[in-house]
Amino acid sequence: MIRALFTAATGMVGQQTNIDTIANNLANVNTTGFKKSRVNFKDLFYETVRPAGTQTGAGEILPEGIQIGHGVRLGSVAKQFTQGNLVQGNTLDIGIEGEGFFQVDLPDGTTGYTRDGSFRVNNNGTMVTVDGYVLTPAITIPVDAVTVSIGPDGVVEATTQASPTPTNLGTIQLVRFINNGGLDARMGHNILLETEASGAPIPGEPGIDGNGLLAQGFLENSNVQVVEEILNLIIAQRAYEANSKVIQTSDEMLQTANNVRR
Repeated sequence: MIRALFTAATGMVGQQTNIDTIANNLANVNTTGFKKSRVNFKDLFYETVRPAGTQTGAGEILPEGIQIGHGVRLGSVAKQFTQGNLVQGNTLDIGIEGEGFFQVDLPDGTTGYTRDGSFRVNNNGTMVTVDGYVLTPAITIPVDAVTVSIGPDGVVEATTQASPTPTNLGTIQLVRFINNGGLDARMGHNILLETEASGAPIPGEPGIDGNGLLAQGFLENSNVQVVEEILNLIIAQRAYEANSKVIQTSDEMLQTANNVRR
């Protein structure tokens, strides 16, 4: 009974983390380029009362043993990098159809990676994120630009009043990682950071070597499915309630044992 109390407690703690993760997914349902997370659990160690294959006094080998588990623990909280829907936006908004991340320069001199393609221009005409992080390689839009065109291959061209012929302003690069799940999201702001688990970034042009294509005038929505998250929330809630019921039942059994009279 005492074991059941602690085992059920691990289940409640685990489901609380699951609900916290679902809450974060739902909170970011309208966050551009957001990737939902999923909680993965693993069981704790087992107490072996009798190993499988134990030999009886009669010389027979028992086909099964007795092992009693001690509950569950958090294995990982993994981001799911499935494609989000593309919705129409502004001229400098860019959606990625397929694999890849944009590169941006961070204030500390490092490079961040994002699927959020809601770009703007700063006071120098350089393309930046809504937080002011400069897109890498840098693309500068002329002050007198009349039209700006961004091709699926990342080539940026602009026409001006003085030159109606399109001028090449550069090419937007994408990067891929061997393990997207290893990227670090602690910074927030739709920025992911490289880690040893993710591997080094693999730069390339859109549409080449597995990189996705770019869609000018579109943004990638969050890949959170509200109905799916609500369903997961119900399952997590019921699991939490079931574990709390185990604690209640174990407590009642201990109370009954304590009230035994000779």
